[in-house]
Amino acid sequence: MIITDKKIIKELLTRGVETVIQKDKIEEKLISGKELRIKFGIDPTSPNIHVGRAVPLLKLRDFQKLGHKIVLLIGDFTGVIGDTSDKVSERPMLAEEQVRKNMESYVKQAGKIIDISNCEVHYNSEWLGKLTYNEICVQANVFSLSDFISRDNIKRRLDEGKRVSLRELMYPLMQGYDSVAIRADIEIGGTDQTFNLLAGRELQRYYKQEPQDILTNPLLEGLDGRKMSSSWGNSINLLDTANDMYGKVMSLNDNLIIKYFILATRIDLDIIDQHEKSIESGTNPRDIKMKLAFALVSFYHSEKDAKEAEEYFINTFSKKEMPTDIPTIKPTNYDILTVLVEAKMSPSRGEARRNIEQKGVRVNEVDITDDKLVLKAGDIVQKGKRFFVKVI
Repeated sequence: MIITDKKIIKELLTRGVETVIQKDKIEEKLISGKELRIKFGIDPTSPNIHVGRAVPLLKLRDFQKLGHKIVLLIGDFTGVIGDTSDKVSERPMLAEEQVRKNMESYVKQAGKIIDISNCEVHYNSEWLGKLTYNEICVQANVFSLSDFISRDNIKRRLDEGKRVSLRELMYPLMQGYDSVAIRADIEIGGTDQTFNLLAGRELQRYYKQEPQDILTNPLLEGLDGRKMSSSWGNSINLLDTANDMYGKVMSLNDNLIIKYFILATRIDLDIIDQHEKSIESGTNPRDIKMKLAFALVSFYHSEKDAKEAEEYFINTFSKKEMPTDIPTIKPTNYDILTVLVEAKMSPSRGEARRNIEQKGVRVNEVDITDDKLVLKAGDIVQKGKRFFVKVI
């Protein structure tokens, strides 16, 4: 049954929404009771779906709860090609084997948010891998080169003399053709995807389909204040342990608390408004942030896990106690950079060096500055306030 409650529809189209293209048409369709096909695509460029990517998945869930047919598209083909929408430099192509490995648990992770049993799941290699050179050229003819190079990040790269590959021009065609193959009525995506989403409308027109309406969501900042990205190591992942997820949320900048409540949870907006007023009236933001951490852990794990994670956080970080269940690692090399990378505290040796330079790493409760430090068995390494590992 399709739910057509106007109040619910209004919140659907406003909560955590940056832009709606063809808003009047979407409202009309939603109120009409017609079942719509709602598309969201995700490229498996990392093994983890993070909370930033969960924002459009939550919106997909909202449509599903209204009774519409949601379509989850895993970009196994486009993941190899690489989307340059939010990149300041050329994104390298990924090996097909790496993409297959990355997406092994994507459907399971998405299932933490949406009802997979009542959802269409597609992989875009189903149709993109079958297109002929002639068909691709016909699709490319729908667009001009100026359409592509006028995009802010591409124009900036060209102005700076940076390389822009012809491959990057093809990505919007692929995402656009996905909408044709799926016959999408509405597509959801981040604001950085606007050009690609609009490409879907143009190709649907070419193929005599009604152009999809578009709903974009704001991008969510990660732990360091930049856009959340697995490659930057600043993400809160859906597969994080309850303790890690709780601790990561508690490390967020205070000015992100309300934004996270709105985008990353489905806590009632009236309650979120009360939280915002509490902070404005002098309540310690840490207290409200604990409610946010509890909400996220409860959603992705359980309320029991959230209570235990909260207790762990209070005992370990508020009371400054050393954790009693520190994980161990037997590294391939005992230098500090190897330990930080192999313990997954830092995504790369370069990032590990920066963590040390910024005095974010401690060994046996002492800040270190030497990135060539060699550890020994029994040493306890700490990154930030919440990550510990014992070398064995």
